[in-house]
Amino acid sequence: MPPKLLFATRLGYDIIDKRRFAELGAMFTISILTVSDKGSQGKREDKSGEAIREIVSQMDARVVDYAIVPDERDIIAKKLAGWADSGKVDMVITTGGTGLAPRDVTPEATLDVVDRIAPGFAEVMRAESLKKTPRAMLSRAVAGIRKKTLIINLPGSPKAVRECLEVIMPALPHAVETLGVKHRNAPRPQRWLRGRWGGETNAHRYSDPVSQHVQRALRRKHRQTSDRQ
Repeated sequence: MPPKLLFATRLGYDIIDKRRFAELGAMFTISILTVSDKGSQGKREDKSGEAIREIVSQMDARVVDYAIVPDERDIIAKKLAGWADSGKVDMVITTGGTGLAPRDVTPEATLDVVDRIAPGFAEVMRAESLKKTPRAMLSRAVAGIRKKTLIINLPGSPKAVRECLEVIMPALPHAVETLGVKHRNAPRPQRWLRGRWGGETNAHRYSDPVSQHVQRALRRKHRQTSDRQ
């Protein structure tokens, strides 16, 4: 069962799925792109993509798109550009295809579509990874910006994904904010819970699904209370 969020009002209580509420109130949106020939053919489990999803869940973020594509430059570039141009994605995180193998073309595909590069992300990831293995210098990962979407390449192994993503996580919210991304989603709970309760909530001011759900619940509770009187 997903965790629940309990809203208390003078008219009673209403329970809302906390996971659904978190999705509505997330600060920014993320798409995950796994680049793998075997993964795209269903021959390999995408543990790296799942590692990204697990780590970003610790931030005020929401995963809105996920895909696995083969190591084909044009396909990768098309997917990155499509997500960035949709206006719905603040950040794209890729995993795989950043090494020296002939079919490792994720950096090239990324550079094909970005308007500007953001080298600091790749630099700090390589520097941190070098503390653990000299193979880190083989990474060709890049990062850049297309319109208002930040695109970051991560390595292909789950272990390297965790190490690299964790080191850049503190800078990601500010990076998204700097690009001018506004909160796209619903107001947070405290906006409903603030104020003086005069028998009704501030939920009527908002038209998002959670507010509507709260409104309906409050009206239902009020009718039940009136019937008992």
